[in-house]
Amino acid sequence: MVTATATATPQAASVEERVTARVISDDPLYRKVPVALRFAASEPLAVRIVFPADLSPEGTDNEWVFPRALLEAGLQAPTGTGDVRVWPCGRVQAVVEFHSPEGVAVVQFDIAALRRFLRRTYAPATR
Repeated sequence: MVTATATATPQAASVEERVTARVISDDPLYRKVPVALRFAASEPLAVRIVFPADLSPEGTDNEWVFPRALLEAGLQAPTGTGDVRVWPCGRVQAVVEFHSPEGVAVVQFDIAALRRFLRRTYAPATR
């Protein structure tokens, strides 16, 4: 009889990646914004995208929390049906669309930055 034992590799305790995203609008010039991508091992199924306070009418950071699997899948094919939708846009860009009662925000990211962030969320925790 053969038994298999699965050993879980501890994930990184927390990951933060600072990236530049582009807000897509009707304006022919897009606006670049600094964005923080965050992951915490205490919430292993979730990722956070945090926009700076100057983009919010309330003057506070605007944080979106959604499944890490949604972000991963959206880099390959359009996914999402709720408040957050993700899809690839060509070979090097991805679009994340955020829906709220105030409206819709469409933000473009470099796929390489999102993949780097996701890879870091799976990296073994260092001690």
